Amino acid sequence: MKPPEGSPDWLAAFTASERPDLWEQAVREGHLDQVWPEYNHHGTDSPATFRALVPRYADFQFVFTDRRAGQVVARGRTIPFRWDGTLAGLPGGIDALGPRALNEDGPPTALSALAAEVDQARQGTGLSRLVIRAMAALARAHGLRSLVAPVRPNWKDRYPLIPIERYAAWTRPDGLPFDPWMRAHARLGARILRPEPRSLHIAAPVEDWQSWVGMAFPEDGHYVFPHGLAPLAVSGGHGDYWEPNVWMSHDALLRPP
Repeated sequence: MKPPEGSPDWLAAFTASERPDLWEQAVREGHLDQVWPEYNHHGTDSPATFRALVPRYADFQFVFTDRRAGQVVARGRTIPFRWDGTLAGLPGGIDALGPRALNEDGPPTALSALAAEVDQARQGTGLSRLVIRAMAALARAHGLRSLVAPVRPNWKDRYPLIPIERYAAWTRPDGLPFDPWMRAHARLGARILRPEPRSLHIAAPVEDWQSWVGMAFPEDGHYVFPHGLAPLAVSGGHGDYWEPNVWMSHDALLRPP
């Protein structure tokens, strides 16, 4: 796999099929997992999708390495699926996307991003944009018509009580999205397709939630918690949470230059 255009000289890129050893190294070291809040690792349905990516879709997973130090510095995880190009045809979110992609009979027509992960020490250096460009390159190489992303807005945790439909519509005076991660996508030509209030489900005993987020939930009710994009509903010793996302389209990156 070639590094995307505009990559620094020290960056190398490999799919999981090209270098399974590097992919396993990233899994084993786990440092890229740290970009997510702990609770995000405990989805009710999503783990089955992520476990299926390799080896089944190894050609669509990749890592970036720093060739000078031999370190994995970023990872891209994607999944191909069939999509008719309409809003109505989009999956309900990450949880709906996974089973649909894994159980389809026909050939895929689109590629969906699942995660763009950059080592915390390298964040803010432009690697995340290169990860997105690499996803687009994979879509083109496999003849897929569309690249979409269920974007996790990274400032939404500052406004957990604002519905995702309203938050996704916020813009800056220059017209770009208010949210920095949505803005990074927009600067690459992405457009918003649809907010998705119920994308990733996490349901677990309250004791688990308390250990994940470091706060107590003394009684039933709805709680704002650290790094949460929406409130946690607590009832009968159980915590129920739906993480919202925003579907964005990167078709502009698939067009010939």
